[in-house]
Amino acid sequence: RKEYVDLYVNYVFNKSVQKPFEDFMQGFLRGCPARNWKMFLPEELQVLLQGYTTFDWHLLEKNVIYSQYEKLDQTIRNFWTVFHKLPEEKKKMFLVFLSGSDRITGYGLECFRFRIADPQVENPDESSPYASTCSLILFLPR
Repeated sequence: RKEYVDLYVNYVFNKSVQKPFEDFMQGFLRGCPARNWKMFLPEELQVLLQGYTTFDWHLLEKNVIYSQYEKLDQTIRNFWTVFHKLPEEKKKMFLVFLSGSDRITGYGLECFRFRIADPQVENPDESSPYASTCSLILFLPR
């Protein structure tokens, strides 16, 4: 029985996926030669490819740049008060809204900066927040 289980596990995890994995590896190494990846530890490579998935939200707040706003403006204080009360999943949804991804690139939050700008619309009560994902700008009406 042990030999059967060992052979079955080897088949499922190794032999059954060997050809597709070799094809994937060949294509991957054609675009990204192995010598370039060998300098990374597995954990570093994972962060580089996947990005960070856990965040220090207060550091995110600290790194924001304000346009037509000051950090102590009531709109900004209200925004951060509400933001910090959100559950983790909603905060990640905000990142998707802002940047198009729920992850931060391999550089980490220390280097992730976005801008909160006043769109200076005529009637801010009739305008909703919107984002420029390419420029990492959140347009937040007053």
